[in-house]
Amino acid sequence: MSRTLFAKLWDRHAITTREDGASLLWIDRHFVHEGSHHAFARLDQRGLPVARPDLTFGVTDHYAPTRRDRTPDADIARMMRTLDENCARQGIRHFGLADPRQGIVHVIGPEQGLTLPGLTIVCGDSHTSTHGAFGALAFGIGATEVAHVLATQTIWQKPARTMRITVDGTLAPGVGAKDIALAWIGRLGAEGARGHVIEYAGSAISGLSMEGRLTLCNMSIEGGARCGLIAPDAITRAYVAGRPQAPADMDAAEADWSTLFSDPDAVFDREVALDAARIAPVVTWGTSPEHALPITGTLPDPARAAPDEAGQIADALAYMGLSAGRPIAGTPIDQVFIGSCTNGRIEDLRAAAQVLRGRRARVPGMVSPGSAPIKAQAEREGLDRVFAEAGLEWVASGCSMCVGMNGDLVAAGKRCASTTNRNFKGRQGPGARTHLMSPAMVAAAAVTGELTDLRGLLAGRGTA
Repeated sequence: MSRTLFAKLWDRHAITTREDGASLLWIDRHFVHEGSHHAFARLDQRGLPVARPDLTFGVTDHYAPTRRDRTPDADIARMMRTLDENCARQGIRHFGLADPRQGIVHVIGPEQGLTLPGLTIVCGDSHTSTHGAFGALAFGIGATEVAHVLATQTIWQKPARTMRITVDGTLAPGVGAKDIALAWIGRLGAEGARGHVIEYAGSAISGLSMEGRLTLCNMSIEGGARCGLIAPDAITRAYVAGRPQAPADMDAAEADWSTLFSDPDAVFDREVALDAARIAPVVTWGTSPEHALPITGTLPDPARAAPDEAGQIADALAYMGLSAGRPIAGTPIDQVFIGSCTNGRIEDLRAAAQVLRGRRARVPGMVSPGSAPIKAQAEREGLDRVFAEAGLEWVASGCSMCVGMNGDLVAAGKRCASTTNRNFKGRQGPGARTHLMSPAMVAAAAVTGELTDLRGLLAGRGTA
């Protein structure tokens, strides 16, 4: 029987299946961060050790101070210290602040070669879907499930429905993975993929770099999906080769990975198609990732919306301080942020620097690389100088202004052009107004002081 990639991954890891359809899945990689202390406490209460410390990895990222010379407040320091202690006591490898490999969990997993095709990967963070870019079954789990995985290296799950999003054609200059993600979420809605595992396919997906694929799978959760998947190919294999934790026998690994694809006649529960050539640079205007528009678009009017949508639109416009029917381009901003597990990789920094080079930002902003190795590489390439000369602050790695847990915040009423993944009310700070977009679009907003079509700034600079 023909099978989808999701079905193949599921069958590889299902140990047993209950009468209710739930399967006990073996977990190949378990990432824990500062927020996992509740799960460790549950194990301590029952006197249980971590079942497979060799398959468990600690990462300090959510609360990591991006300005390393500043002393974090007592609560943050305690959470980071607790993760240090739990990892040391249980024999877990920990990518802490003092580790030269430290970074955001969904950046350093792929970077270190811990994320590989065919694996099951979980973490107490919804954006674990990022790792599906390698053809891995990766999803976020709750605190109780984190404790279960720590104790057993397994998890009970019911299989999801499947959706294939096919993007064919050629992306226009200045358009990338973030635009694809916001385009389909804007079209289908924040609940459009609920209950599904998305597999991305098509020529535009095959043409994405691994960094772009990671961005796309990262955003899958924002459309309600359980996770995102992209079948591994030559681009995947080239990215993995030479990584610190890459398989010792790459030939054998690649032979196995070559079987990880959906069969040609596999049936999906839902099919969605997008034309890459019709996707423009996209920005969000409201308080959900589904509130997305091409930069050439106009803000929605509640008076023209369906009754069940009008109230939500009016509320979002009021929170964002925007007026219905006006062009989204030209909206003034107060600051910018470049970073996060969505867009903090070297390719993202290069795209932003391409727009910023030789220009001066009209608003303040912060650039936080996704990991310490990316920070070092960016500095070798001189990207840090581009950001500094533009007037943006170059800081260390961490989740930073994406979620604001470490004190990097947007002030109430201020408008931020951001490369992050969520624009909910208060996401970047109480009363903060967030517009999501690609790194190059954020750079364009920085140099103009408003939401801007970056394509007008790329003349003579190639593509971003």
